[in-house]
Amino acid sequence: MSKETSIKLFEQKQVRSVWDNEQEKWYFSIVDVVGVLTDSPNPNNYWKVLKHRLIKEGSQLVTNCNQLKMQSSDGKFYKTDVADTEQLFRLIQSIPSPKAEPLKVWIANVARERIDEMEDPEIGIDRLMETYLRKGYSKEWINQRLKSIEIRKELTDEWENRGVQKGNEFAILTDDITSAWSGLTTKQYKQFKDLKKENLRDHMTNLELVLNMLAEATTTEISKEKKPKTFPQNRKIAKQGGTIAGNTRKEIEAKTGRKIVSKINAKQLGKNPDNKELT
Repeated sequence: MSKETSIKLFEQKQVRSVWDNEQEKWYFSIVDVVGVLTDSPNPNNYWKVLKHRLIKEGSQLVTNCNQLKMQSSDGKFYKTDVADTEQLFRLIQSIPSPKAEPLKVWIANVARERIDEMEDPEIGIDRLMETYLRKGYSKEWINQRLKSIEIRKELTDEWENRGVQKGNEFAILTDDITSAWSGLTTKQYKQFKDLKKENLRDHMTNLELVLNMLAEATTTEISKEKKPKTFPQNRKIAKQGGTIAGNTRKEIEAKTGRKIVSKINAKQLGKNPDNKELT
């Protein structure tokens, strides 16, 4: 398992964390989080008691949590109970602490907003627009991004109609498309832009977004025409759609003398939305 380790600071206290590159997840030390939220003099004992209580309540949190080796204050590595983000939120809900209360309120608000968006999708679009604006994206880029979401949805709907399974099969087809137009798999592309859990499309320049949309829209149209019946047939069409966009990329690069696939990510997009300085 390829991992990167780091220390997260929460109110000046350290929470050990590990990034799993294969699963694309952060894992956090449960004992450290318990220590931060409870101020317990013995967070290990607090977690032990809480763990037994959760088991009695039938919670799957304890059953599903993993153990990873993490460095302790003595410099040695010990197996440590860890939680991913979803498990961490569930853990926070089980801790009766004033420090945990603001996080519980935030989780409740997010859940309410999600329910509102399910009842009225337009609310979700407006909220997404506001989020991108707060992050400093240009309105032109945001319009491209929203269009890319629409095109992606049309593609995934087409895949579902052709019997493609969500999850691994979607990921394989996405990789086929991405590789064909950009020359990189999705994971390689994210590494190239120095990304981890972030959404790759949120870190694309205007041209990258346009070519990705072309690849996905073309794949959708070919699929509607060819009506593939097997997963290998879907893979062949995904590569065809991506290749058409890839040929367009090569033509643009030949005319401009600049590479389109760029290391530029969201930190630079506000200053360089048109990908003026490619690396």
